[in-house]
Amino acid sequence: MAAVEVAAGLLTRDGAILACQRPAGGRHPGKWEFPGGKREPGESIEECLRRELREELDIEAEVGELVWRTEHAYPGGAPIALSFFAVRRFRGVPVSRAFAAIRWVQVAALGALDFLEADRELVDRLARGELVIA
Repeated sequence: MAAVEVAAGLLTRDGAILACQRPAGGRHPGKWEFPGGKREPGESIEECLRRELREELDIEAEVGELVWRTEHAYPGGAPIALSFFAVRRFRGVPVSRAFAAIRWVQVAALGALDFLEADRELVDRLARGELVIA
């Protein structure tokens, strides 16, 4: 089964990263993640991220460099290929259009949130200072 391509944004502000909590009614309710979503046919992975951030947070983002890439398969689902990009600049104020909550979290405190399994290695590396998004 081919992997589903997913883009996620690491939005930064004053040493914090924006974390988003999934709503109660969907898959993985209450889990935290970074905003983003599935790439649609005909769009680049960067275009996907810009579209998803517009839809989920009502912002216009400048997608930066690729920070981390991983693959993960949840039980009963297709494998996903996740690409995490730095997003240091965006227009607008993030508002939740798709999440139960959004929160700016200091990098060192990210590990305290119950992140999705697919995001966990990135979260751990960020919290330990092994990866830095300046």
